[in-house]
Amino acid sequence: MSIIQLSQVQKHFDQLSVLKGVDLALDKGQVLGLFGHNGAGKTTIMKLILGLLKPDEGEVNVFGVDPTSSDFNHHRYQLGFLPENVSFYQQLTGREVLQFFARLKKVSVSRCDELLDQVGLQDAALRRVKTYSKGMKQRLGLAQALLTEPALLLLDEPTVGLDPVATQAFYQMVDELCNKGCSIILCSHVLPGVEKHIDKAAILSEGQLRAYGSLEQLRETANLKTQVLFTGCFDIAELSKKTDYVFNNVGDGSFSVAVKPEDKLKVMQYLMTQPGIRNLDTRPPGLEQLYRYFIDNESVDNVNKVTGASEFKFSNLNDKRAHNSGSQAFEREASTSYERANSDKQGVVK
Repeated sequence: MSIIQLSQVQKHFDQLSVLKGVDLALDKGQVLGLFGHNGAGKTTIMKLILGLLKPDEGEVNVFGVDPTSSDFNHHRYQLGFLPENVSFYQQLTGREVLQFFARLKKVSVSRCDELLDQVGLQDAALRRVKTYSKGMKQRLGLAQALLTEPALLLLDEPTVGLDPVATQAFYQMVDELCNKGCSIILCSHVLPGVEKHIDKAAILSEGQLRAYGSLEQLRETANLKTQVLFTGCFDIAELSKKTDYVFNNVGDGSFSVAVKPEDKLKVMQYLMTQPGIRNLDTRPPGLEQLYRYFIDNESVDNVNKVTGASEFKFSNLNDKRAHNSGSQAFEREASTSYERANSDKQGVVK
């Protein structure tokens, strides 16, 4: 049974349609990244899961129960929530704030010091919250979300205000919670930092789910180019002429070329036959590229440009006949080079 199940959920505020037929599921021990522009519907989904809102159409089930029903009350202690903008009593100390929430959640106050240490606030436990920085308040908010050792954790922009070291520690904590069976929904605009720590991604735009699945599933759907990276001594103009790809010199003897996923192995095979090659690696499209693709629905080359990646393309990309002709020429060149390398016992990548 899924920990969270949204089925064809719609939500309206007066004449404004905020969610339009959203389907989502989250299983035990999974981390779901919820992404979208401001106003896309992310916070509304959080509130529906918490039972603060009721859908106008469709169903929301959390732990198999409608979160707005009285039957859900005993499940609330299994939930932890960190809002984007945390707010606490300014005159209380960090320890007093956490002890206050511990009593509300019927948790032993002895757990407070353990959590303050876990989030790195042990040295500031006796300071008043009004002296805390934004990052410190964020860590205090995370501590209160973890008080009940929740089975489901909702985190809305949890790394806002955190320095790089604290951010790394936070994601390490997310990984540990996930390994213990905690299910997590994580909203963030810092996509590169999230990518390594999620099992699924849900991309929202104007209340609609534009993409949903693992990163591998999203890459397969988007069919964006993969960057092949290599080092050595090459004449990239000659490589481009032979293969009909545009190679880029990124400096210090390093080069790259962007290819369609189905062409990756052919390109790598060809490069392995080239004298002087030292290293060979691939870099698939990252979460930021995938996000922009599904949100903007731009062409592959435009996506590469927007995300700051180097732009590569087939010669005459918009000319299908030229593309097909170039691919066939490349295949012939790759095959000939590979056979020649095998006969000369070359082509080993160090």
